[in-house]
Amino acid sequence: MKVREVMSPDVETIRSNLTAYAAAGHMAKNGLGYLPVTVRGKLAGIVTDRDIACRVVAEDRDPKATAVADIMSKGVAYCFDDDELAAAVHLMEKNRVRRLPVLDRKEHLVGILSLSDVARSAPHHLTAEILDAVTRDTPLSVTINPLANILR
Repeated sequence: MKVREVMSPDVETIRSNLTAYAAAGHMAKNGLGYLPVTVRGKLAGIVTDRDIACRVVAEDRDPKATAVADIMSKGVAYCFDDDELAAAVHLMEKNRVRRLPVLDRKEHLVGILSLSDVARSAPHHLTAEILDAVTRDTPLSVTINPLANILR
């Protein structure tokens, strides 16, 4: 089974030059806790509600003056839409992430593969493996993607 058969194709994104305030408003309006960040249409990182809480609020930064680029997580793991689902699930396990951006082979963001997508469609053993991996409390090394070099 290919990732494109399971992923959620509707992806809300935010540009890196917008503010944390704009990101929080977009998340609140759309019931989201996770936004892929784009630069010139390419995936540059991820910003979460936790990033805003920990990197803006907890550090007493002005959300209207703090750019998303300054608080986003960079070098995020991703998969391609034509990857096998099992390979993408193993990448989610390895990186202990609940959501994985999905790119086409031209590196355009085309979807998100979430834990709930996997639970609805993947064989039970894959669902059990990923649930165990993402809920574990042990630290882990993260696989960085080659798209991180785009911004350099």
